[in-house]
Amino acid sequence: MAAARSPHGTAGVGGVEGRGRGGGSGRFGGSVRTVGRALHLPVTGAARGIRRVTHAHGAGESGLGKLIELHAVNGAGDVMVTVALASTVFFSVPTDEARGRVALYLAITMAPFTVLAPVIGPLLDRLPHGRRAAMAGAMLARALLALIISGAVVSGSLELYPAALGVLVASKAYGVVRSAVVPRLLPPGFSLVKANSRVTLGGLLATGAAAPLGAGLHTIGAAWPLYGAFVIFVGGTFLSFSLPPKVDSAKGEDIALLAADATHLHGPRRKATGRRPGLRTVGPAVTHALAANASLRCLSGFLIFFLAFLLREHPLTGESAAVSLGIVGVAAGVGNALGTAVGSWLRSRSPEVIIVTVVAIVLGTAITAAVFFGAFLVACLAAVAGFAQALAKLSLDALIQRDVPELVRTSAFARSETLLQMAWVLGGAIGIVLPLNGVLGLAVGAALVTAGWLATVRGLLASARRGARAGT
Repeated sequence: MAAARSPHGTAGVGGVEGRGRGGGSGRFGGSVRTVGRALHLPVTGAARGIRRVTHAHGAGESGLGKLIELHAVNGAGDVMVTVALASTVFFSVPTDEARGRVALYLAITMAPFTVLAPVIGPLLDRLPHGRRAAMAGAMLARALLALIISGAVVSGSLELYPAALGVLVASKAYGVVRSAVVPRLLPPGFSLVKANSRVTLGGLLATGAAAPLGAGLHTIGAAWPLYGAFVIFVGGTFLSFSLPPKVDSAKGEDIALLAADATHLHGPRRKATGRRPGLRTVGPAVTHALAANASLRCLSGFLIFFLAFLLREHPLTGESAAVSLGIVGVAAGVGNALGTAVGSWLRSRSPEVIIVTVVAIVLGTAITAAVFFGAFLVACLAAVAGFAQALAKLSLDALIQRDVPELVRTSAFARSETLLQMAWVLGGAIGIVLPLNGVLGLAVGAALVTAGWLATVRGLLASARRGARAGT
């Protein structure tokens, strides 16, 4: 009894029992941890692999890697919303009714956007110290609007349209701020073209990965892709604030003036004139390149809406409407990714010649597809248009970097992006009102590209010759 009550006895008995239970618990805990590591390894391994790629070549130290990841989140969230809206507005009703619904969607969302878009760039120019907050706000706004749309797609209420307009405006606002941020995050030795190609490619890869996930969520219910978008955009809200503080610095910046004559001043000299900043000039090469890019962006919007209805009514030979749209969409995505990769490889070599060449290739492909209309040529046109749009945009970025003074370069990116988004809206509006005739539609698409090419080819080639003489 004394031994049992003694401290040694108590400690001894307790110690033996404790070690026995602890050993069993330790073995069980070790097994649980082993299983947890086995299940966790694919996720953490993939995350580490993605981080190594996005942060390579100094992108991690400069903060560009964070922006690449943020843009990937943006692309994934946007495609989730697109899947939900397409299934609601486009696929859920007969073709004639779907055209009416999409026309109504364009009238209620795109028409106000054409009025708001010119305001986005100048408004964000006035918020140079709040770019991280602006990007976070665009993410958070889309997260909340996704919840509103999730209720509207189930009930069929008219809340869908103003909420969709809000998503569109927030998405474009993010795009404008993102274009303005990239020059602040260039790693040493990085050209702006290379940095933009990395950011764009990250968004494309995320979009491609999230699209089938969104389609899978839609099989559960019409609102589920929007729930996924909510989660993604909330994550993007927090990720926006992980960008380096220098993103919010406006040191050395000014307002860009975009136009085609050199008599208007920009940069520090503008202050001496006392004139209010407007859309004036930064050089003919930039404005001609912007016009050529606008024709390609207009074609992109046109093809998206026109082919969506055309292929639904007249699918590719031997394929369903959904498969036909999928083929054309994949072709456009592959072309876009290839153009981004080629742009990174070409860097900033003769950007005027690159723009003239790719627009000419698109024009030739569009004319060929219109004359010899067929499934293969439609897919080829989608791929070539995606390739040319990506490569021409990167070349425009190179021209802005080369010709626009550093003081106003950030503002120039914001304003050029706004104008390109307006061109996409115009192309989409044309695509929705045309009759569903493949030859006629592709001929109209070729005409859109022709207008942009003929108006800019002479100025761009003249600028390229001047640049070549200056370099010799």
